[in-house]
Amino acid sequence: MEQVEREQSQPQAEEPVTSIEGDGAINEDQWKAMMDVTMAIYDFREQDGHDPSRLFHRSVNKRLVPDYYDIIKDPMALSILKQRINKREYKQFAEFVRDCALIPHNAQTYNRPKSQAYEDALVIKDVFRDQLKKLVEDGVISAEEAEFPDLGEIPEADPLPDDEDEDEDEEEDDEDDSDDEGRRRKKPGPKPGPKRGSQNKEPDLRKRRGRPPRVDTPMETRIKTILKGIRKFKGPGGHLKIVHFERLPDKAAYPDYYMETKEPIAIDLIKRKAKRKKYNSVDHFMRDLDLMYDNAKAYNQSESQIYRDATDLQIESRKLAEQEKKKPDSEYLMEDGRFPLPNGILHRGELWKVGDWVHIQNPNDVTKPIVAQIYRTWQDSENEQWINACWYYRPEQTIHHVEKHFYPNEVVKTGQYRDHRIDEIVDRCFVMFFTRYSRGRPRDLAPDKEIYVCEARYNEEKHKLNKIKTWASCLPDEVREKDYEMDLFDVPRKIKKIPSPIKHLLKDDSKETDDLPRPTWGADNAPPVVGAVHRRPRDENESPPPEPTPSPPPPTLPPSTMASATPRQPMSQPIPTGSMGTPSNPVAPPLHVPMPTPPVAQTSAVPVPQPTFQPPMNPQMYQGSNQRRTSSFVPQTPTNAYQASPVPQHPYATAQPTPYAAPYPNNRLHAAAPVYNPNAPRAVEVFSLGEAANAAIPADIRQQFHCDERGHVLFFSVPPLDIILPAQPKLAHSLKYLARKEERQKQLAERKRKRAEEETQRADEQKRQRADEETDLAARVEALTPRAVGCMMKQVVAGTEELYKMLYNEQADGARAADLEVRESRIFADRVADQHRGEIQTQSTNEGYVNLKGSAVYLGDL
Repeated sequence: MEQVEREQSQPQAEEPVTSIEGDGAINEDQWKAMMDVTMAIYDFREQDGHDPSRLFHRSVNKRLVPDYYDIIKDPMALSILKQRINKREYKQFAEFVRDCALIPHNAQTYNRPKSQAYEDALVIKDVFRDQLKKLVEDGVISAEEAEFPDLGEIPEADPLPDDEDEDEDEEEDDEDDSDDEGRRRKKPGPKPGPKRGSQNKEPDLRKRRGRPPRVDTPMETRIKTILKGIRKFKGPGGHLKIVHFERLPDKAAYPDYYMETKEPIAIDLIKRKAKRKKYNSVDHFMRDLDLMYDNAKAYNQSESQIYRDATDLQIESRKLAEQEKKKPDSEYLMEDGRFPLPNGILHRGELWKVGDWVHIQNPNDVTKPIVAQIYRTWQDSENEQWINACWYYRPEQTIHHVEKHFYPNEVVKTGQYRDHRIDEIVDRCFVMFFTRYSRGRPRDLAPDKEIYVCEARYNEEKHKLNKIKTWASCLPDEVREKDYEMDLFDVPRKIKKIPSPIKHLLKDDSKETDDLPRPTWGADNAPPVVGAVHRRPRDENESPPPEPTPSPPPPTLPPSTMASATPRQPMSQPIPTGSMGTPSNPVAPPLHVPMPTPPVAQTSAVPVPQPTFQPPMNPQMYQGSNQRRTSSFVPQTPTNAYQASPVPQHPYATAQPTPYAAPYPNNRLHAAAPVYNPNAPRAVEVFSLGEAANAAIPADIRQQFHCDERGHVLFFSVPPLDIILPAQPKLAHSLKYLARKEERQKQLAERKRKRAEEETQRADEQKRQRADEETDLAARVEALTPRAVGCMMKQVVAGTEELYKMLYNEQADGARAADLEVRESRIFADRVADQHRGEIQTQSTNEGYVNLKGSAVYLGDL
């Protein structure tokens, strides 16, 4: 969201433009209509105040999203629209309409369905059409000119890969935001588990954890509470006041904002600093929050809505901060009694803090302690001190290809974040990124401490080693931006990789078609005792990459052949046909990667040609493309090409491979030509078991799943739709689980009720205390007032006597008496005059006459 008022600051829209004469295609009303349509997209807001256009203001940054321009060949953004309108580059109004259509089309091409960018693109598309429809009704353009051109079909989405970069998670602190914000957040779906019949019997304690636990200090909890609190304030029209301050304004649209504002800041930057633990107090955090509000008030006019919202939010933010600062730290303990120790733990005379590399006791092998990095430090309710550490496996603890080579003393980062008591730490060590390992040694590390080198990240579910691109993403937030000094070698050392230390474990009869071996596990809270090696083919993104060769589009099977295919296919030869033999969806994607097939004895099937597919030259580029398209990062401006948009299919539907048709990116006016898309997902494939294997499944279990006409359970290469036949009861939670869930909900409700009562009692007690303090203060003031007046009078008399002595010396008494007579006569004359006017003053002493201890003083002169 932008911290500026568009109605008051539209620098690009208000620039004087010289008309280009002579084209004759577009008149002045149409040029104005183009800009009105563009600005209407900027100004559109949904009912909850959400701005669906914010991602499309500018073009995508190629440095941040390098694969975007590999997929999108004709980028488009709102800023490009304004630039082309201002420069009068359009020759026909239809060219402008095509650019408008490109924005949502590119967003749907690059982003996955149900992502924020995909949903916003659909909204923007409807707004564009509504605006063009109004122009048709007003007679500005014709109905033909307002039609969106055909930019080609949206390809289906690639299957989601494993989330191997668990450290790049953002926005994990927004779970408790307002309902309006939570409506847009992507709901977590069920995670894929092991397939039926797999041999994955590893205990839950060995599964990947994903990220360290939350152990926030009271100060960090206060900051998060304030950020959540300011999201709940709404304006008169029901809009959220905070939406203006979510992100900084577009530099292209508002360059003057950055010239006038010396320190631009927005909510997303503040949240990032809080996540990186950059704030050392609530007041430090409030300085940034006040700076954000002051920037908005300094740039916008005082009668604008943003100015009013900034003023209101600033007041409310300060109230929230004062409330949070008054609460004791004991109120911010975690539910399980954990108390964070952000300054580290003092153990055995050493301070162990976040970011330290340590050796931890390995119950499986005392000679090979666990290499880990500390992520959290805390103390539990029993005063025991704990750390949470990220494990790094040694090569012999992983499963890898038999030809894989490693650096000496290499370790690989895992997704295991485990809790350990502080006394499980053995000693210190250090892990260096492979780019620095050969250049020197950490300066402050003792000579007897072990140093390891890390180059890859280990996925324990797929047993893959992926090269780390950014070492900072592997470190805790507290030390991510810190560096360490090194004692450099005279000459960088040449380090040669060595073969796998467990290469000898490969069996003599192993083949490329064998299943992945399993590691040998020991104690629960420890890495594997030993990993394993295999001969399976390398993946497309593993080095060395295969040579790129052009792959022709796969041939389309005739419908007659598909219809004659056997309904039940053997698992040894998967064929993309449905169980009923129905014709396939004509827009199904081609098969470009053969599926691994476990050998099962079965009858023969109709052969289907399998096209070969070779990845691009740069394996990292191909891998990055997949990661980007499935990650939570949303680009700010989508563009032309294809975006994955999986269309749900009936589980019994047949998949017929047909090539995609991709548009020519540089031709604006011609239709798309068919081009093979190597990134397209595979068609839906259906499998079934043989007679013996199917009979081994209990009948009551088979009835709960999709079956063919022969009663054989069907297996799909993609999750089928949740279609429940009338005779098949839907799977549901057990009564025991539902009872426990209801009991937990009751406990949470009771806990909230008690907390609310305690807060009410605390507030009443504070009110009573303030009332007692005010009453006591009033009584003290009333008692001290006479004494204060008496002291003042004494000082006035003494000061008057000293003044006469300084002025008249020995004649002081005579002068004072003479002045007294003059003042008395003046008072008498005034009194007589008042009597004549009928305005007698009853309090003559208050007018200015007092007589204390024989001395007369006229207060008016003093």
